[in-house]
Amino acid sequence: MSQFFRIKVSDDVRALAQTPRTNLQRRKMKRVTQGLRRLEAANSGSTKAFEHILDLAYGRKGKLKWELMKPILSDPDAQIPPRIILNSEKSRPPVYSPELKALLLSSDSRKTKALTAKSLDFPPALPPRVDPSSEDARLLGPFSKRREVNIRWRYFTKEWKKVFPPLQVAVKDSTSECDRTSTEDLSRAGVRALGMQGRGIYENVQAVAGPLTVPRPLTRKERLSRGTEVDISVQSRHPSRWLRRRYQELLGRLPILAYTPTRDKNKQSSGRYSVSLSSNALAPALRHDPSRYPEVEPVADLEWLEFAKGRDNTNKNTVKAQK
Repeated sequence: MSQFFRIKVSDDVRALAQTPRTNLQRRKMKRVTQGLRRLEAANSGSTKAFEHILDLAYGRKGKLKWELMKPILSDPDAQIPPRIILNSEKSRPPVYSPELKALLLSSDSRKTKALTAKSLDFPPALPPRVDPSSEDARLLGPFSKRREVNIRWRYFTKEWKKVFPPLQVAVKDSTSECDRTSTEDLSRAGVRALGMQGRGIYENVQAVAGPLTVPRPLTRKERLSRGTEVDISVQSRHPSRWLRRRYQELLGRLPILAYTPTRDKNKQSSGRYSVSLSSNALAPALRHDPSRYPEVEPVADLEWLEFAKGRDNTNKNTVKAQK
């Protein structure tokens, strides 16, 4: 994150120096000053300011978001769609790449609810008159082709802007629980890499966030029963709970885009994309996930339950004796 803001500050200062002394330079100076105040507020412990600079540094908003989304807004392997207006080259409808489709159809990668597959082919804003064989088209006449082009592109732009771009693509391995993210593994699977592929940025976020729950520390009696004086069950994590919470919330805005290779009947390689969130993410969709609940110690819990039952029976017998 510090590297990102070093580059950003140098770019802002260079842009200011190259701008003539006009109103534009004053507006740029005002924007740079506001960014500096946000950094100072974040260093002072402001939650809102810290979340803002995290979103900037990891491409949840700002210029970096566009740079991360740009590769998946097109599909070089897809066929060029036919023109809606025959004599206009710019009337071709937008193409949804497989990566973008997976992100749009999942609620884990969007600010709002997921779209349906039907809405990608036929946006909700399009009236039934678009279909020439529909009853509305026969009664009211054909729908304007230019309006259809504008509605399709407006819907495409509006919806992809609601998507949180992934930092990298992971290839699922059926022989291992670990996903592969190196560029060599992606090239073998025939998958294109994303902007921050193989740089370990997502792994660094997970390391700072740490697990949501940790095992209960062992008591001295439990350690002695296991033949050790050191509690090896305690996991090391960042000492600042406030910082861990901010990064766990950031994980809720960092979707994991995974590619699962498959083979069809003709033994040709293919696959599908899926979207998920880290089990360490703080997100409303994962509120009741099983990973949210701490592990249960069966032996200790059974001992406590038997002790509670015995104490309850003793109290009942005492009450009966007093009566």
